[in-house]
Amino acid sequence: MNFIDVNSVVKQYDGHLALDHVDLHVPQGCIYGLLGPNGAGKTSLIRIINRITRADSGSVFINGREMEQKDIANIGYLPEERGLYKKIKVADEIVYLARLKGMPKKIAVAEMEKWLERFNLTEWKGRKVEELSKGMQQKVQFITTVIHRPQLLIFDEPFSGFDPVNAEQLKREIMLLRDEGATILFSTHNMASVEEICEQITLINHSRVVLEGRVDDIKQSHKKNLFVVDVAGGKKVEAKDGLFKVVPDALKQGTVIKLDDGVMLRDAIAWLNDNYTLTGITEQLPSMNEIFIETVKQ
Repeated sequence: MNFIDVNSVVKQYDGHLALDHVDLHVPQGCIYGLLGPNGAGKTSLIRIINRITRADSGSVFINGREMEQKDIANIGYLPEERGLYKKIKVADEIVYLARLKGMPKKIAVAEMEKWLERFNLTEWKGRKVEELSKGMQQKVQFITTVIHRPQLLIFDEPFSGFDPVNAEQLKREIMLLRDEGATILFSTHNMASVEEICEQITLINHSRVVLEGRVDDIKQSHKKNLFVVDVAGGKKVEAKDGLFKVVPDALKQGTVIKLDDGVMLRDAIAWLNDNYTLTGITEQLPSMNEIFIETVKQ
């Protein structure tokens, strides 16, 4: 069952068509990637789902029914443009924003304590937000997004401003939230993160959906008959006319061959076994970064 269904949404700003009959279907309990270059329409779509702006036409459904204003309390939204009240103490800010989402104060305080400990921020809870480093402020904003345990979480470039260690912690937290039942819509330019945590994606370009599906299926559909070959003795594999070419290895995995059109893998393996001591051969699938660039250029 889909948790979110966006059906044929159109949005236009002063002559600029931001979304052109866009569909988006996010299954329940899924980490779903919303991808696209700058200006493609991702943020416009997110704001419509959040009811920050209205679509000119089309509809948004949540759990099979048309979305209403009351559903906003069950959404956690971390925007790309971060914004916290700088002069407020960390603990007060988290509890205040949690209560705006409908949490009783006692529960909000207890959850705030748990999350601050989880992110090693307990000693900072009495300090003003402006006294924290940028990375710490990012953590506080993440806490304010998830503290009320919403069913839908929307993260827009969540790793922006994080060092690799803290970004890794954030990934683990996002996956744990998914495991606990949350549905997560994840907008990012970081294709490595997409491969690590997203199960399905939609790619928007020039206001339209140009690619969608499961990450594994998309990688399979974009494969190019490339295989990484390992042979004993460190020998250099040479191209064989009529079977395969040797191509540069962008991923630096070893010797990469590209089968000629119509050639079966078993025929290439048979020739390699006759001429080398073949120790391994694995298919090289394109990265999501390669697929992103290729699709957007097309």
